[in-house]
Amino acid sequence: MITKDMSIGEIVEKYPDTVPVFKDFGMGCLGCAIAHFETLEEGVNAHGIDLIAILGELNRVATA
Repeated sequence: MITKDMSIGEIVEKYPDTVPVFKDFGMGCLGCAIAHFETLEEGVNAHGIDLIAILGELNRVATA
């Protein structure tokens, strides 16, 4: 299960199928250095993205 406290890098590493979800939500900068350490919550806040919406979609894809 993906949580808001996981780093974006950790999510992508454990669940590579989530990459399109990040891109669909406008977070295409997964390769940047900050993404490896930034938590999901920090990242979505910086991009003005709804945390609950992306978290739901990430977990849907990760558990499919």
